[in-house]
Amino acid sequence: MLHPAFLAGYPSASLADPAGASVIVAALWWLQATLLGTIATTIAIIAVSSVGLMMLSGRVNIRYGLTVIAGSFILFGASTIAAGIQASMAGAGLGAAPYVPPPQAPAPPALPPPPPANPDPYAGASVPTR
Repeated sequence: MLHPAFLAGYPSASLADPAGASVIVAALWWLQATLLGTIATTIAIIAVSSVGLMMLSGRVNIRYGLTVIAGSFILFGASTIAAGIQASMAGAGLGAAPYVPPPQAPAPPALPPPPPANPDPYAGASVPTR
């Protein structure tokens, strides 16, 4: 990203960035630095520690406490989360990797042939022969 001091003197090149918008951009950069800077970090630390102490003493529901902690992580990690999403989307347009089929499993061993069918159901029985 460009520094706000550089953006203040940047000439407008399109209708999407009209002349005079650099002042608004600089103000938004200042607001972002204020909201995500040292002051916000200090407030978030105090909030998480106070909610943690109240959770330990049983005054606050655990679900509410975890909501406060997760909100702090999302607030301060938003730029990293957005950068990760953009990086994953940028890699999606590079083309698919060539398909490599999975290795084939070895063929099972061949079963022995079944014994020949015997038409005599009593073959081998202890019947005396005449």
